[in-house]
Formats: sequence, structure tokens, C-alpha cells
Amino acid sequence: MAKMEVKTSLLDDMIGVGDMVLLEPLNEDSFINNLKKRFDHNEVYTYIGSVVISINPYRSLPIYTPEKVEEYRNRNFYELSPHIFALSDEAYRSLRDQDKDQCILITGESGAGKTEASKLVMSYVAAVCGKGAEVNQVKEQLLQSNPVLEAFGNAKTVRNDNSSRFGKYMDIEFDFKGDPLGGVISNYLLEKSRVVKQPRGERNFHIFYQILSGASEEFLCKLKLERDFSRYNYLGLDSARVNGVDDASNFRTVRNAMQIVGFMDHETQSVFEVVAAVLKLGNIEFKPESRANGLDESKIKDKNELKEICELTGIDQSVLERAFSFRTVEAKQEKVSTTLNVAQAYYARDALAKNLYSRLFSWLVTRINESIKAQTKVRKKVMGVLDIYGFEIFEDNSFEQFIINYCNEKLQQIFIELTLKEEQEEYIREGIEWTHIEYFNNAIICDLIENNQTGILAMLDEECLRPGTVTDDTFLEKLNQVCATHQHFESRMSKCSRFLNDTSLPHSCFRIQHYAGKVMYQVEGFVDKNNDLLYRDLSQAMWKANHSLIKALFPEGNPAKINLKRPPTAGSQFKASVATLMKNLQTKNPNYIRCIKPNDKKAAHIFNEALVCHQIRYLGLLENVRVRRAGYAFRQPYEPCLERYKMLCKQTWPHWRGPARAGVEVLFNELGIPEEEFSFGRSKIFIRNPRTLFKLEDLRKQRLEDLATLIEKIYRGWKCRTHFLLMKKCQIVIASWYRRYSQQKKYQKIKSSAITVQSYIRGWKARKLLRELKHLKRCNEAATVIAAYWHGTQVRREYRKFFRANAGRKIYEFTLQRLMQKYFLEMKNKMPSLSPIDKNWPARPYLFLDSTHKELKRIFHLWRCKKYRDQFTDQQKLIYEEKLEASELFKDKKALYPASVGQPFQGAYLEISENPKYKKLKDAVDEKIIIAEVVNKINRANGKAASRIFLLTKNNVLLADQKSGTIKSEVPLGDVTKVSMSSQNDGFFAVHLKEGSEAASKGDFLLSSDHLIEMATKLYRTTLSQTKQKLNIEISDEFLVQFKQDKVCVKFIQGSQKNGNIPTCKRKNNRLLEVAVP
Repeated sequence: MAKMEVKTSLLDDMIGVGDMVLLEPLNEDSFINNLKKRFDHNEVYTYIGSVVISINPYRSLPIYTPEKVEEYRNRNFYELSPHIFALSDEAYRSLRDQDKDQCILITGESGAGKTEASKLVMSYVAAVCGKGAEVNQVKEQLLQSNPVLEAFGNAKTVRNDNSSRFGKYMDIEFDFKGDPLGGVISNYLLEKSRVVKQPRGERNFHIFYQILSGASEEFLCKLKLERDFSRYNYLGLDSARVNGVDDASNFRTVRNAMQIVGFMDHETQSVFEVVAAVLKLGNIEFKPESRANGLDESKIKDKNELKEICELTGIDQSVLERAFSFRTVEAKQEKVSTTLNVAQAYYARDALAKNLYSRLFSWLVTRINESIKAQTKVRKKVMGVLDIYGFEIFEDNSFEQFIINYCNEKLQQIFIELTLKEEQEEYIREGIEWTHIEYFNNAIICDLIENNQTGILAMLDEECLRPGTVTDDTFLEKLNQVCATHQHFESRMSKCSRFLNDTSLPHSCFRIQHYAGKVMYQVEGFVDKNNDLLYRDLSQAMWKANHSLIKALFPEGNPAKINLKRPPTAGSQFKASVATLMKNLQTKNPNYIRCIKPNDKKAAHIFNEALVCHQIRYLGLLENVRVRRAGYAFRQPYEPCLERYKMLCKQTWPHWRGPARAGVEVLFNELGIPEEEFSFGRSKIFIRNPRTLFKLEDLRKQRLEDLATLIEKIYRGWKCRTHFLLMKKCQIVIASWYRRYSQQKKYQKIKSSAITVQSYIRGWKARKLLRELKHLKRCNEAATVIAAYWHGTQVRREYRKFFRANAGRKIYEFTLQRLMQKYFLEMKNKMPSLSPIDKNWPARPYLFLDSTHKELKRIFHLWRCKKYRDQFTDQQKLIYEEKLEASELFKDKKALYPASVGQPFQGAYLEISENPKYKKLKDAVDEKIIIAEVVNKINRANGKAASRIFLLTKNNVLLADQKSGTIKSEVPLGDVTKVSMSSQNDGFFAVHLKEGSEAASKGDFLLSSDHLIEMATKLYRTTLSQTKQKLNIEISDEFLVQFKQDKVCVKFIQGSQKNGNIPTCKRKNNRLLEVAVP
């Protein structure tokens, strides 16, 4: 569409027919051809009235951008091209503005795009509703619940790489403003049999592959898992990797989503531990073993897997091992324990795995509901989104397909009822006479399945509960007895069967004529899957687990709450869930999205007509169109109808001044449309036949062409007149400008001639004056020269007698001046670099310049030193001042000094503020720390060293314990009198304290440090700054140290050491400590 084009109806620039209600002729072929034509032009959405048909494009289309959201926001349903956003907006506005609870029913077979459609609906509602921190948090939690449920409930099938293997119904709750408050999720019939077995070409649930691909090695080790898929029997290897699916990235997405939804860290850990336990259950294998009484029992082959499962779940290994080998049956006060053979043990193992995973999934849904439920108790509006499996017809159809198709029968029934109800209500609201519509009512099929006495589910429950031998064959025999005369039931033994000799209907099968077609079900497995039996021994073993989540999943295992009543069957539970769902849907205004899969290859641009035809039939789309067209095919409010077609009548064009209905009546009478083709409602015009609408569209198109021609003619006349007037105006302007230009040129020519004459006259006068001035100048110069020569002669005669006496001195001074000039010019070209350490200086050229040469060298050195110092920052100046202070204190006095010259003074050798280990020490010191270093404090008793943290602040010297950070000693700088050290290459020094001070009670400090020069220099400078007194630095190989009441002599000697170059301190006697320095 062009940028400036405005679209006001889905009839504008329509590809094919946007609303199937308007399709002419209406048959299966035209229906499919219309869908194909729109699909080929990337139009994947089509309407049937208010129902949206969605075809999966199997690729990304640029029709879900934020710009598209704004385009469909607050627009009429039929105003723009068909789109899922239009239905979402209609439902949201009805909920917000009309206070009507809504439900959006999304149906279709696996791979048709139901899950993606539900995501698009939720993302649109999230985009158009209110903003704010709390609202955004609720929206984020609602949206992030999808990745979690998809990971645990979706799997790769032959039809879909992300197939939902459960039904989901979400009620999103809104406040009176239309802002989301929370939500409630209901799940239906998780396909738990997939946990233990998958068909060829399919995968287990996504979470198993995601955790093995995306978890870290440390996390896998905690779960006792290995990354290799082939290590686990429950994972199919032929489709373990899926093209375009990054399981590792999806695992990170799932963990992040769980955090956003509100899962605690320990809850997430517990969930993955249960997943790991399910995965490892498949690796438990059994072997037969005969007992003395002749009965067979089973034993676990390798108990390592069992041991790891028990460690994960906190179950006693012996309890779980017995539960896999024995089964206890309780009846009243009796208990009977029987052994399990190998086949029964494998059944028990798989039943436990399926129940464990199924209950975990239900717990996840409950936990998500706790997080996303509305926190307020105000009255709420509700929008429900139903994403449930579509009708399934496989080569082998079993119990799962039976109840899935039963659910779809119920949905089809409510769809027909609500559609007819909506039509009828609109006719009554508009005052249109209601005509009864004939349609197929599938209530008879629903009754065949769900009747409490003679329904198939009732027969299955009765067969499961009765005593005696119960098999799938006995169940089929019962169906043949009860349902034999039903017109929608067929089997080999039924009276209505037309296939008594047809080999396509085996003895172990029955066929049901569904609304979508006939489906043959294999009766094998119906009884077991309906029973969904888990041995009580396994339930009790799970309840005994020390794992809080697993214990919560099996409340029936509590011995104190033993219930001998048989649990409800899977069929009865699902039937009750469907009944609750139908009751819920009946209370809401329905909106439908019918999803269609264009091909089985999951490829873009491929439209398989046979496959689409099959889906159209079982979705009942043609029937839906016929129901919509049974009354009136098209209806539209009077205002937009008059606005669209008013150009067809002279009385209504270009403006109609009266009511819109009167204008439409005048318009239709003028066009001569038969009265039986339309009816006038209270607010809408109803058109019976699509041909009438298309006739109006053709007339409008022709009229628009005529109007376009008229507009073009008027525009061309206006353009030509405008061009002529513009040319005329331009001619006048050009003529006026030319006349001005011509006069300007003439004036410039006259002016130029006058200037030329003037210049010649002025030139002649100037040359005449110049000649006179030159003559006068030459006369003056001649007189001056004559006078100069005369005066020179007079002076030479006067001073000739003095010339010879002063000639030698003047020649000397002149020569000396020339030599000095040459010297300075040469020095200018031979100057050394500006580096203060550059010792080069040009050689002295003459002996008499020796003192001058040295003074210049000194001045130049001082000047470049000043230039070098001017480049220093304040921090660098401080560092060099400290280095200079150290040089004055220790140069040629301390053997350790030369090694410290090249080392920068850092001060903070310990990161006190950043290291949490020293938090206590940091809190205790309020002042700025000048130096922080680990030193060794010498014990006078034995000469051994203990590590201490030495801290120097502006006012104090502190010693702290290195491990705990506790301050051992704190000495004010005013109490430090002297620092003593040896002249040798060691790091020992003594800090002498003022006698009588509080700090001197324990005596002086004898310390050893790797940064002695820096510590002594900083201590000296800090003391001088604070006390205005110089600290005495004593450098001697023998000095006294006060230890409490005794004075000890510290003596430094030369000697070779066993510890290499490390000085050692030894106690010689009570009065002498000897330090051996290598």
C-alpha cells in the first residue's frame, strides 16, 4: 500500500475474498482456492464473519511489529485487512468498554500454529493495555509463564517441532481500567505416556534435552547426570537434535523465566532434581529370578542408578527397591504382598516415571498460578485464552486420541451453539425477522461418548471397576452390546456396520463417525490408560522421601491417610474437566481462531490442497460459512455504508444532510436493488446475498474511475491556468529586470569613460610634480655629500695624532667580540637534550672561556631541571619529595637503600576497603590510611616472628591481627620518639615509644618489613607534619629495645644462612637478640 493511502475497509485492495461469508460461489473448491490465493500473497489470515482462519506460514512475516499493533489498535473489526490483532483488539475493547467477559478459542491440529497464535494474542493485549511498574510486572509474569510451560509440556513431533502435548486454558484478569491484575492457568491431559516412549522421529519433552545441553558441568554433577543423550533410555536418539532449535539457549531462557515468574532458587533446584530422577528411572533394568515356591520375581540388574536416584530424592534405597519388586494389596483389615515379575516391574517403573512427571507438571501450573494470581479482591473482568489440541486422526488412534477428539466434539458443539446464539441475538437486537437455520447438531455424538449410562466413557469406567478378568476385548464386547444400534458407532459386531467383511476394520477396533469424519480407534490399551494405576507401594515410597517437593506430589502415600477407595479414572477426570471448561466458556463472549497447517513438511511457500481440505472438513469451516449466510451474508452500520457508497447517488453525493439511515434508503432505492436482497435494522443495513455487495463494489469502482477522471480534468485545467498566470507574472518580472540591467550597463559605461579621462589628467599632474621633487631632492643630497666630505676632512686632520696610539686596543676588542659571537652561535647549534640526566655538553673551544663555559653549563642544567619539574602533577611531586626525603635519610647509610630507589612507594599494599576480610578493621579505622602493610613482629622471648598488619594514619600507628583484623596496639604519633635500624641489607627496625606513655606499657616494637625504606620515610614525614618535630632515625648495627621492664640489645652480624638470603633472629640470652644478615 502506498504511504499516503488510507484503508477504510477490508474490501479495499482485497486479495481474493477477505471474508468467506462473501465468497461466491460457495463450495469446497472455491473455499480452498481463495485460501491458497491469499496464502501465496502472504495473507495468512481470513475471516468467516468474526471467526479468524490462520494458516501457519512456517516463517517470520513483518506483520507483528509494534507499528502493526498501533495500526489495529482501537479500529473497527472490518476496517483493515484480516489479522489476529483485529480479533484481539475487538475482544479486549469489548471486555474493557462493554464489561463483557471474553474467551478466545484457538483450535487446529498439531503444527497449525495454535501456540504461536495464543502468544500473539497475549503479546497484543500486553502491548495495548496500561503501563506502570506493577502492571508491567504482571504482564511480564503472564508472558514468561509460556516458556516454562512449553519446556515441560511441549515436544518435537513429526508434525511440529514445538507441539503442545497438553491443553491450556488461561484466564487473564483485568481491573475496571483494562489493566491486567493476574491470571489463572488450567491444564488438560498432559501426554505423560511420552515420558517413557516416543514414536519414531519424535522427541521427549523439551526440558530433558535442554537440561543436558544447557546446564553447566557443575550443575549436571549435582543432578548426577551426563551430557550424552545416548546414556538415557527414555530419550529417543533419532531426533535428539532439531534443526534451528538451540536447547542450551532455551534452557537459559527457561531458568530466567522461572525467576521472573517467582520461583525461589530452592524450588527451581527441586524441580530439576525431579526431572533428573525421571530421566534416570528409565535406566533401571530388571532381571528374572525364581523363588523357592516356584513364583518368578524381578531383581534390579545394576543398583548404581537406583542409588543415585535415592540420593537425589532422599528415599531409602531398600524401600524403593522393595517397591519395584513387591506389590501390597489391602482389603479392609488384610494385607496381601505379591512379587512382581519382570514385565510388571517395568510397568511399575514406567508408571512411576509418568506419574512423577505428570504430577510435577501439575505442581508447576499450580505454582505459576500462585505467582500470577490477582492480589486484589476487587471485581475483575476476565479474558480466557484456550490453546488446546485439535482433532487428531492418525494411522493408530488410541485412548489419547479418543478423549482429545471428544474434547473437540464438545468445542464444536459450543461453537455452533454460540455462533447461532450470536446471530440470533443480533437479529433480535436489530429488529430483523429470525429465520430458523438448519445445521448438523453433533450433540448425538457427544452423548454417545459422555452419557452417564450408555456412553463409551461410562462403559470404560464400569469395565475398569468391575471384579473379574478385565481386558480391552471385554470392553469392546460391552460396547458392541450397548452401542450396537447407534448410527455413529461401527465395529465388526455392530448392527449398523457396513464393513462386516471389510479388512480395514479389524476385530480389535471400533469406529466413530465424528463431525470431522470417521475415526478408527485401536481398543488396545484403553483399560490400562483409563485406570492410570500406580501401585500403592510406590506412592508410599515417594511419600517417605526427604525431598519436600516429591513428598508433596504423593499425598496419598501417607500411611495415616490411607484411602482404600479406588481413585477416579483418567476418562472421568477429563470428562469432569471438559464439563467445567464448557460451563466456563458458556459464561463468556466467544472469539474463535481456526488454525490450519498448509503442509506436513513444515516448509514455507508450500500449500497442500488435500491436507488443507481435510482440515477444513474436520474444523467444519464450510458449515460455519453456511450458518453465517443462512440469514444475511453481510451487515454494516449505516454511517460507514453511506460513507462508502454515497457517490453512487446524486442525492447523497457529495454530502447527505439528513440521518444516515434515510440516506441509505435513498441510495438503495436510486440503485434499484430488490427489496428482498436487503433489510433495514435499527443501526445496520443487512444484505442477504454476496452478489448484491459485489455489485455495489463494482458500481463504486466504476464511479470512482469516473470521479477520478473528473478530478483529473479539473486538476489539469487548474494546473494550466496556474501555469499561464505564473508565466505572465514571470514575463513582467523579467522585462523589468532587463530594463534595469540595460540602464545600469549604460551608466557604468559613461562612468568608466569619465574615470579614464580623470585618471589621465591626474597622472600628468602627478608626473610633473614628481619631476620637480626629484630635482629638489638631488640638489639637497649633493649639498649634504659636499658638507659631509668637508667635515670628514676637518675631523681627520684634528684626530690623526690620536689614532695610532689607540689602534691596538680597538683591534683586540673587535677580535674578542667576534670570537664571543662565534662561540655563542656554535653553542646554539650544539645544545644537548632537555633530559636532566643527559651529561653531554659541548667541548670548550678557547681556554679563556673556561669559567664562562662552566657557568653556562650550570645555568642550562638548572633551567632544564625546572622545565622537567614543571611537568609533574601534584601526586608525582609528592612521590619525588618522599624519594628525596628517603635519599637524605638513608643514602650511603643503609645498604638496603639502593634497591628501594627504583621501587615506587605505593603505601596501600593491602586492599583494606575492597577486601571483605578486612571489613572489621576498616570500620575500626576512621582516618585516611597512609600505609597498610603486613610486617613481622619479633617475639623477644624466642626471636620468632608473628604476622601483623601495620597501619599508619595521620595521627596513629596501629598493629592488627592479620587473620581476624582485630587491632592489637594503637600508638599516637606523638608517643613515637625514635626509629632504629641497622646499616645492613635487612628489613628489621625498632619503633621506640615515649617513656611513661600509655602505649609504652608493653614496650617498644621490633618489626621486620619488605618495604622498610618506604615505611620509615612515610613515618618520618607524617610525624614531622603532625608534631612539627623531626623523628630521630638511628642507623646502627647495635641498639637497645625496651621490652616492658627490660632493655634488650639487638645486634646485627654477618653470616651465611640455611634459609638463603633471609635474615634470621635468635635469642642468645636475656639481654641479647642476634640478627644474622647474609
